[in-house]
Amino acid sequence: MSTAPAPFRNDPSRGWSPSAALLVALGGVVTSTASHADEGGVSFWAPGLYGSLAAVPGEAGWSWATVYNHTSVDGGGGRTFLRGGRFESGLSARVDGVFFGPTYTFETPFLGAQAALSLTGIAGRSEASVDATLTGPRGNTISGERSDARTAFGDLYPQFTLKWNQGVHNFLAYGTGGIPVGAYNPNRLANLGTGHAAIDGGGGYTYFDPKSELEFSAVLGFTYNFENPDTEYRNGIDMHLDWGASYFINERLHVGAVGYLYNQITGDSGEGARLGDFKSRVAGVGPQIGYMFRIGERINAYLNVKAYGEFAAQNRPEGWNAWVTLSFSLAQPGR
Repeated sequence: MSTAPAPFRNDPSRGWSPSAALLVALGGVVTSTASHADEGGVSFWAPGLYGSLAAVPGEAGWSWATVYNHTSVDGGGGRTFLRGGRFESGLSARVDGVFFGPTYTFETPFLGAQAALSLTGIAGRSEASVDATLTGPRGNTISGERSDARTAFGDLYPQFTLKWNQGVHNFLAYGTGGIPVGAYNPNRLANLGTGHAAIDGGGGYTYFDPKSELEFSAVLGFTYNFENPDTEYRNGIDMHLDWGASYFINERLHVGAVGYLYNQITGDSGEGARLGDFKSRVAGVGPQIGYMFRIGERINAYLNVKAYGEFAAQNRPEGWNAWVTLSFSLAQPGR
């Protein structure tokens, strides 16, 4: 017999159906952790990571998520960034990464909530270029274009979540971090690893009422960055807010909007932070579409596509990014 919270069972009196329950069960699977390089105005946290249904509990057992992310940014010739001990201007970058990993959702409640553990890895290609390197770590001036590209594996990202349900109201608490084992070289422009460890935690809320066919989610978190031992650079504490809103056209398809706000609330530090506080900020907004389906008798699947256009960037490259998520979970017997 299923021990899922009552709202996630097939209860016609609440307007639920197997298809709606399937989408909810996958809501927590699509939030794999990912990041890009440190310094250069780019954070450990990838804005846009969380989205719709972020706080909704799912079904117990194993699930798997694969997320493709494309990021294209341009710092512009008038912006200067510190990367690997060098001051560089005209920075532009493109990253195509695939984030993948399992999640295990526990059947027994913990602190009255549904608990889950996940581990995410990344593999992909990073390309970067600068119009000019203004000065090197010893004060040597260098000019001219410079570019780099790298295909490799990145860091590992464990995560623990707790989710509570109270009717149409859902609540989330999470903790995650970065284990710096990925490809990183402070002398290269393109990296898949961060070069430093980080911890991140926060909470979220989802309003989801199948009767009204409306959903809204928001997740607020904070990142503490450890010092990069190669560059003696430490990013400040970051605040990030991700949100998503959607309308269910039918039991399988929903459309809506997504957005984020990233804002660094304390300055960078360490001997390598020669640009001072260098606090960064960026916002993004865009559309999303999601579709869920079943493979065979036991495999639930969910496909989501979302994209963000960025604006209001400060001390950070600005551009656009897109996410394509495909997740799978095993349905409970009889579901």
